[in-house]
Amino acid sequence: MKYINIGRSGLQVSAVTLGCMSYGDPGQGAHGWSLPEEESRKFIRLALERGITMFDTANIYSMGHSEEIVGRALNDFASRDDVVIATKVHGAMRPGPNGGGLSRRHIMEQVDASLRRLGTDYIDLYQIHRFDPAVPIEETLEALHDVVKAGKARYLGASSMYGWQFAKLQYTARLNGWTPFISMQAQYNLLTREDEREMYPFCLDQGIGALPWSPLARGKLTRDWDETSSRIDSDPLFPKLYNQFESEDRKIVESVAEIAAERGVTRAQIALAWVMSRPVVTSPIVGATKLSHLEDAVAAAELTLTDSEISRLEEHYVPHAVEGFV
Repeated sequence: MKYINIGRSGLQVSAVTLGCMSYGDPGQGAHGWSLPEEESRKFIRLALERGITMFDTANIYSMGHSEEIVGRALNDFASRDDVVIATKVHGAMRPGPNGGGLSRRHIMEQVDASLRRLGTDYIDLYQIHRFDPAVPIEETLEALHDVVKAGKARYLGASSMYGWQFAKLQYTARLNGWTPFISMQAQYNLLTREDEREMYPFCLDQGIGALPWSPLARGKLTRDWDETSSRIDSDPLFPKLYNQFESEDRKIVESVAEIAAERGVTRAQIALAWVMSRPVVTSPIVGATKLSHLEDAVAAAELTLTDSEISRLEEHYVPHAVEGFV
């Protein structure tokens, strides 16, 4: 396993991050495909055995159950010093006023709740899950800075917003002497490349590392276009994704399949290797509900695509409207 610094920060992480949205109580929250604790622990243990050190979750995943499962497993299978725990704040954790968002009250409440669920004294990477237009960014940024200064988080990250919003956050933090962000977690895969226009050039310029979510397009890149899965059938976000240019996107999926067959590897390895080849990317966040998913991700980190293969994978892409957070 390769280990890479996130952007220009000093935080080293594995070239693959295990995304833990799939681990939690399937009866809680919006992730009905998630695996219960006994099954989830197998994936976390295998990830550690394969050299994966970074584990990404969020308070909203299964309404906190994901954090609890991840925390207990890492406590049982690893030394705290050897792993990087990333979690997020923004989603509504209860109904009514102050139940979600990026107000000072919600951030302070939720960082303590995440620490309790994870069973740790600190979070390595504390991320805002979305931009919150209802709260002044100065309030959010100062609260996050105070979380870091209190020792409850080591670094800050952000996820899924417009490039101008992220630039505004980062420069406001720097102007006020507050802790800046070291990472951007956004949807990025062969079917969704719009952040190449503004977000990723900004990240490269500022030394911010990308931690792509859904690098396999929720499995669309790993199977024939018309093939379905339990995840596709039960994911409430899926109907809002990958419907804009079916004819072109289908060709991309076919190119992945062709190159995988030529190489004698899985489609997942090809699609992940492409993401990993992008200069801005530090570590894609890979979800796994089958042990083979993890093995594919680890193998992809050692796979180098040729320039010709990359051109074939990219040639059918057309501009898309931003999706996944708007």
